[in-house]
Amino acid sequence: MILDNIIDLESYPIGDRNFRNACKRTFDLDGVLEMPGFVKDEAVKSICAEGLTNSQAIYAKTELHTVYLSPQDPQFPPEHPRNRLVQSSKGCLTDDLIPQGSALRTLYNAELFREFLCAVLEEGALFEYADPLSSINLHFAEKGQELGWHFDNSSFAITLMIQAPEKGGQFEFIKGVRDADSGEMNYSGVAEALDGITPVETLNARAGTLVFFRGRNSMHRVAPNEGDVTRILAVLAYNAEPGISLSESARKTFYGRIS
Repeated sequence: MILDNIIDLESYPIGDRNFRNACKRTFDLDGVLEMPGFVKDEAVKSICAEGLTNSQAIYAKTELHTVYLSPQDPQFPPEHPRNRLVQSSKGCLTDDLIPQGSALRTLYNAELFREFLCAVLEEGALFEYADPLSSINLHFAEKGQELGWHFDNSSFAITLMIQAPEKGGQFEFIKGVRDADSGEMNYSGVAEALDGITPVETLNARAGTLVFFRGRNSMHRVAPNEGDVTRILAVLAYNAEPGISLSESARKTFYGRIS
């Protein structure tokens, strides 16, 4: 499959320097860049069908975790924002289960697409994971499933909505809650977010929407899916250096296996 059949290059001329610069300015300013209809309908439908065909191989898991995605700290009481637990539940199809001829894999590997990502993210180059599971993931959220509030460990995330839920399942975020680089965890701000005091921003992405997001310092979650249509999201994961693998312990946690 050629890239012209996957990306709407008329609406999103990703090879154009001025377009790239405009996207970078928006992302730098807002920490989020939403591109509705980036992937064409037929390509999205084929990716969705591939995922549903492989549904028997989905690794499903429900877990409790802290907002900081790290173990609870015994220096703080259980009810402290550092240690409060939230729930995440989802299913996942790993990279090795994405067909070689998939539009999703073609997009992920396309040189023009990576050059566009590099320009927006201000990275010199982007590389796939060295392990066989982590580069491309399809996340599935059935009715009642959600991703709890958290911060990302990585500096950016690239996602593509494959199938939007009919109700609920919206992406919610609060910008600039902490400053991880300086060590400022802002426990009071986290508590207000967890208690529903802080207003949230919301994305209700439709199928085909590409989203850039900086979640290292912005709290975010996926609200529970309230409908019968499964929410399917592709996560396109890259590294700034070649040869990097997700650790075996992380793979075991996220995917239930290491290879």
